[in-house]
Amino acid sequence: MTTVFAVESSCDDSALALFSPAEGFLGEWVYRQTALHQPYGGVVPDLASREHMVWLPQLLEEALKVLAGRSLSSIAVTVGPGLAGSLGVGIAFAQALSLSLGVPVVPVNHLRGHALSAFIPFYEEQPGATFMERLRPYLPHLGLLVSGSNTLLFSLSAELEYHVIAQTVDDAAGEALDKGAKLLGMAYPGGPLIEAHAATGNPRAYDFPRAFPQKSELKFSFSGLKTSLRYRLEAMDDDTLAQALPDLCASYQAAVVEAVIKKTSQVLPLREFKSLGLSGGVANNKPLRKSLQALADTSGLRLFLAAPRHTGDNAGMIAFAAWLEAQRQSGGDQELDAKRFYPSLPLA
Repeated sequence: MTTVFAVESSCDDSALALFSPAEGFLGEWVYRQTALHQPYGGVVPDLASREHMVWLPQLLEEALKVLAGRSLSSIAVTVGPGLAGSLGVGIAFAQALSLSLGVPVVPVNHLRGHALSAFIPFYEEQPGATFMERLRPYLPHLGLLVSGSNTLLFSLSAELEYHVIAQTVDDAAGEALDKGAKLLGMAYPGGPLIEAHAATGNPRAYDFPRAFPQKSELKFSFSGLKTSLRYRLEAMDDDTLAQALPDLCASYQAAVVEAVIKKTSQVLPLREFKSLGLSGGVANNKPLRKSLQALADTSGLRLFLAAPRHTGDNAGMIAFAAWLEAQRQSGGDQELDAKRFYPSLPLA
């Protein structure tokens, strides 16, 4: 029975997965390095690469127990974008397995994995080869990918061809949340901590900027938002900050969420999209999920949401993308090049 083995090591999470198109996910294994990098306030590339060399073989021992008695069709591996050292470890690991097991390596773009992860819950409702037939009525699709390193809107055609419509010109939304949390004295990663404090705050207490508000400006920017927070904090003493923290978090988070929702709503009328999607690490943010669901409901569109286990870096989405993109009539990128990404093309 056909089985895809997947390797993901683009940043600081070591991950493996086994996926059967007929049965679904047979197993997913992740080792997260968050605790290791926390004292540094962010990911240290050299430490991340070293940990991948330690943990990928350990995760493989668990995966081999599930793989016993099955035949592999391919080994899918993330080839970029990401940290060069981390990617190199994962690619070398996949190539070694390929030589050992006699199966081909399939390169997968990390962002395409995230983009397609929004469809995994829909696939899991009825696993099997009929997935594309079930999905096609919901294409073309408008996807919102929001993570620590990327913020972009893309279209996905019935032929599974990607066009980037809008992307950040500087910082990503997730990066803005994490760095905003750092300015507020919170630990890394700070995005979830901002969300927790914001739960009791007033999102209209402070006026933070929303960049590129015009619908003709198909791009995002969050660097000015961080600067605005820094200047506001410089005018506060510790006691004032402690009292204002929930409101600051709620207002800062609202600026991020409203910026991406507004741009999504501006793009929607430009084509006859039949569905919306949300993926990436920031897709777990509850206000963002709620706001996008409201936009989908208002627009009469199906909303595809990546499951929590597939929002962060994971090998499950890489396996799923490898299988799904193999069905593209035009074929996918087949080069082990960490710099490749789908083309940024004009909308019209």
